[in-house]
Amino acid sequence: MQLGFPIIDVVVLVGILALSIGIDFFGHKENKEIGIKSALLWSVFWIALALGYYAFIWVEHGKEFAALFLSGYVLEKSLSVDNLMVFMAIFASFGIKSTHLQHKILLWGIAGAIVFRGIFVAAGTALFNLHWSVQVLFGLIVAWSAVAIIKGGDEEEDIDYSKHWAVRLVGKVLPVHNALDGEKFITIKNGIKYATPALLCVFVIELTDIVFSFDSVPAVIGVTQEPLLVYSAMLMAVLGLRALFFVLSVAVKYLVHLEKAVAVVLVFVGAKLMYHPFGETLHAKWSFFPHDISPNVSLMIVLGTLALGVIASFIFPEKEEAAV
Repeated sequence: MQLGFPIIDVVVLVGILALSIGIDFFGHKENKEIGIKSALLWSVFWIALALGYYAFIWVEHGKEFAALFLSGYVLEKSLSVDNLMVFMAIFASFGIKSTHLQHKILLWGIAGAIVFRGIFVAAGTALFNLHWSVQVLFGLIVAWSAVAIIKGGDEEEDIDYSKHWAVRLVGKVLPVHNALDGEKFITIKNGIKYATPALLCVFVIELTDIVFSFDSVPAVIGVTQEPLLVYSAMLMAVLGLRALFFVLSVAVKYLVHLEKAVAVVLVFVGAKLMYHPFGETLHAKWSFFPHDISPNVSLMIVLGTLALGVIASFIFPEKEEAAV
């Protein structure tokens, strides 16, 4: 059974996007710093909105499609943890400490992410069913992402994003001013327009998120190949990224084992992708092989593994190194 693009689902998604734009452009006008309490409340709001959409899919299309959406949403949300940690490093390298300016930059970065994820989802789901080798390739990409997370967790290398090649590219279009000018992206000095570090930061975050899409889109397609479910899962996760960023900036030091759990989930999704083209054949020859992994089983594995990562972080916290 295929979901397709039911009109009511499209209307609901467009309505959610309109709500998000209204909140972002009219609900955060005041130039004040973002506190952890406010970020936590907004994060709860966006999660509640995603769960409301999950309930809507359950009512409209049944629990299997709803489970596929929720699995994709949880996976995309968990992958965002690594992405947001990189964003923290980018803000630090450009000297952007104001949480209100960080929120403004993330707003533009996420607006771009919504557009580019839509393009990548359309291309990815179209390619997925062309040949079994594409499914295996997607599986290998997802599995490699897990390896990259594990290797990256052991590295303490600092990257100076202010010297990123994207910054040099912007410099060819506009001269670059070294200092911030309030929250302006472009400033005028002596009649000449300059790009501020805030604009450079937006550009680097945008390009970084596009790179992240090459990992996350195949991962979510590994859960479901329904374009509407893939995009809606990513959209719901992306809309809550700004609030999650400020929550994570405080909580990340406590969730020390969450990255390992995300890596295990990616290994599972990669294996599921590579198994998919051969499931029917293997099941026909040896009945103990499942012909496919059901949405409900996938959901339980994803949620269970991530929950174990969170629980392990509190039971086995990393010991702080003794000061020398």
